[in-house]
Amino acid sequence: MTKMKHKFTRRSVLGGMCGALAAPLIIRASSAAAASNSVTIATWGGSYGETLAKQVFAPFTSETGIKVNVAPADFAKVKAQLMIGNVEWDIYDSFASEGAFGSKKGFWENLDASLFDSSDLAVPLEEQFASWYVNTAGIGWDPKRFEAGKHPANFAEFFDVNKFPGRRAIRAYAEGTLEAALLGDGVDPKAMYPLDVERALKVLGRIKPSVAAWSTSAQQPITLLQTGEVDFSFTTLNRVKTTNAPGGGAPLAFSLDQNTLYTECLAVLKGAPNKENAMKLIAYFLRPEVQARVLEPLGLMPVSKKAAQMASAEARKWLPDLNNPKNLMTNSAYWAEHNEAVSSRFKEWIQQG
Repeated sequence: MTKMKHKFTRRSVLGGMCGALAAPLIIRASSAAAASNSVTIATWGGSYGETLAKQVFAPFTSETGIKVNVAPADFAKVKAQLMIGNVEWDIYDSFASEGAFGSKKGFWENLDASLFDSSDLAVPLEEQFASWYVNTAGIGWDPKRFEAGKHPANFAEFFDVNKFPGRRAIRAYAEGTLEAALLGDGVDPKAMYPLDVERALKVLGRIKPSVAAWSTSAQQPITLLQTGEVDFSFTTLNRVKTTNAPGGGAPLAFSLDQNTLYTECLAVLKGAPNKENAMKLIAYFLRPEVQARVLEPLGLMPVSKKAAQMASAEARKWLPDLNNPKNLMTNSAYWAEHNEAVSSRFKEWIQQG
């Protein structure tokens, strides 16, 4: 799945969301029309955007008559629109940590809970944003080079270079990476937060000489595995799944023994010009049949329990077990509060060599 074709990548925006958005927020009413037959969503491009256009926006318009306009996502522009009182977007598509940060800062409208079937949601609806899929991070490798038992399958093994020697690729982002290190050091997922950042860095320090790349894009660890430049990678399931499709290059393998999980969310901007239409579109995103047809080709986990049951047998092989006690759902509220300080410390540590 290619999702980062705009000037601002998702992680660069997230990394700077606290510092770049530090000015006071003054929310004024939008001068746009109160109601229309359209809705605007700020989201991401590539195959992700193409899939949304075909599987969500077009059928939503056919059903409701509401035209969906798409803008390139940029979190800094959310606050800029709110500050000047000229809200042009209705929905923002973001990491849950961005969603939680925006909620804390008063960026979003309250959702209309009556539009959602909460009993069908594996990830509970928040007051101001809705998680609409789960992304899965874990360990990837080339199965032609490493057969069963010859590669790490969980984080304790990934951080054990004596048992599993080899070059690693690790994401150069604090969120998710620090949690993986602490899981590898035996921390119970239920006792993960607040993060013991220095302990996590010590765990990472044990394998730092074996880290051949601190990856800064979602595709980089896949490319490094396929070219043999690294042996094992902390990467995402959907990217590995893509390599097993026609045209994906050398097929890679991914462990579902232990994973870190994080969600993507949808929120309605405060003062959105098409608030009612925005609520309808978010509710449409969470319908089981919509989730099933959108997320299976993207290799992502639906939050709809019914949608997960609709998945093909092949797709179910790639779905994580949300009830696996070894897995961890990252805490968006923690990262909304601590992202700037923790990310700065992590970047400083990487640069120390």
